[in-house]
Amino acid sequence: MSNLQIVIAALFVSAAGLNAVANWLRVPYPIPLVIGGLVLGLVPGIPDIELSPDLVLLVFLPPLLYSSAVFSDLRALRSDARVIALNAIGLVLATAAAVAVIAHEVIGIPWAMSFALGAIVSPTDPAAATAIMRRVGAPRRLVNILEGESMFNDATALVAYKVAVGAAVGGSFSAGESVLEFLLDATGGIAIGLAVGWVIATIRRRVRDINTELTISLCSAYGAFIPADEIGVSGVLAAVTCGVYLGFRSSEIASPESRMQGEALWSILTFLLNAALFILIGLQLPSIVDGLSDRPTGDVIGYAAAICAAVIGMRFVYNFVITWLIRAVDRRPSQVARRAGWQNRVVGSWSGMRGAVSLAAALALPLHTDTGAPLPGRELIQFITFALILVTVVGQGLTLPKLIRRLGVIEDGAEEEQEEVRARLAIARAALERLDELEGVDWTRDATIERVRRLYEFRQRRFRIRAGKIEDEDGLEDSSLRYQRMMHEVFTAQRHSLVGLRNGGDISTEVMRRLERELDLEESRLEV
Repeated sequence: MSNLQIVIAALFVSAAGLNAVANWLRVPYPIPLVIGGLVLGLVPGIPDIELSPDLVLLVFLPPLLYSSAVFSDLRALRSDARVIALNAIGLVLATAAAVAVIAHEVIGIPWAMSFALGAIVSPTDPAAATAIMRRVGAPRRLVNILEGESMFNDATALVAYKVAVGAAVGGSFSAGESVLEFLLDATGGIAIGLAVGWVIATIRRRVRDINTELTISLCSAYGAFIPADEIGVSGVLAAVTCGVYLGFRSSEIASPESRMQGEALWSILTFLLNAALFILIGLQLPSIVDGLSDRPTGDVIGYAAAICAAVIGMRFVYNFVITWLIRAVDRRPSQVARRAGWQNRVVGSWSGMRGAVSLAAALALPLHTDTGAPLPGRELIQFITFALILVTVVGQGLTLPKLIRRLGVIEDGAEEEQEEVRARLAIARAALERLDELEGVDWTRDATIERVRRLYEFRQRRFRIRAGKIEDEDGLEDSSLRYQRMMHEVFTAQRHSLVGLRNGGDISTEVMRRLERELDLEESRLEV
């Protein structure tokens, strides 16, 4: 077998096997992936590989960022915008600065590469944390904050990463220019993301072919990321903004079939991209370790431990200090009512796991500077990044459920259940009201209206006719076409009701999508 065949076989077989292990152990799949990637890199006969740095961020990041954005809850993002912004910007920069100081003063990495390391390890990946939280029953607001933070802290970290790597490769750095570049990158990325999202939404409203819809959905992330990146602004924020915009409008621009298939498509694509990243870094570990042969093993492990301690410790310090400052300044009753206990801050701080974005950024480090010299500290940074992911995903991931239960940071689900009950009552009312309106329309009949209330009896008769067991004496097939048309109208009315409840803040996007999926499934059976 060629090296390429071996790598491809290792990727797919390992991804499927490790996911099966995750299901068997009842743990989030990133945990076995991290360990599996490490073990796979040590298997004899596995070829050494080296990814092109220019392709890593382009191939992996846009779909990962877009998928998390398109399924996000915009209402939750707005309601917790202050907390998310403080974590996505302030915490990222504070973590990057703390790591940079340690990397320069303790490890001896040049300042530019030290800040690059800080930018690489500062963004969080909520995949494992939120999966655990949902299973254990952690507060929904805490989950939403972690997901919102992870979407936007990637933008902050990667802009800082671009500045730091540019300084390391080219040798120049200006604090004032860096701040201005950050603001321009962020503004430009958001603007391009909104523009691309609007164009895609306009196109998708006119498309009803499922394959075309799913293809457009897959290309949407790159459609926002690539133009922004080519112009020189934040492709990350462009992809995230485009995803949030299209996710909010998915009910009106996507057909029921494409929504159902699209959710499954993005789920498997996200899993495969994460699996590929973890396994590829595992395959590269031998060459990374070889590049550290001139450093004592104890020193390398100590450096990784110091960075891990700094990253985890800074999250605790920042969350408690910033919360204390905000509460000292903002004493509005509305904000006082939203305050959470110290237990929530402990759980949120312990949930700052690192993952795919940090891996992709570490793999994307250039090989050489502009002068042709090897980029200083490249292999050490990649090793430290993998060590941090191993410690946070495996160590924090396995202990997080016990911490949540021990501190009692658990919701009984009553609020979400009430939202779902209200939504079910509303869409039932919408369906009945639409049926009353359709009863007097020319193309409906009394028998058709009654058939809606006796759905399974009606289907049973249709199946008997199709099987040839009884004759179609009553023109049932013609009536079924009228029935299908009427039900399409009813389902549309229910979706409009759901969207109105979501837009009005009465239910969350999660509840809306759960009921919307039920409606999509029911509507998909109309042609049966």
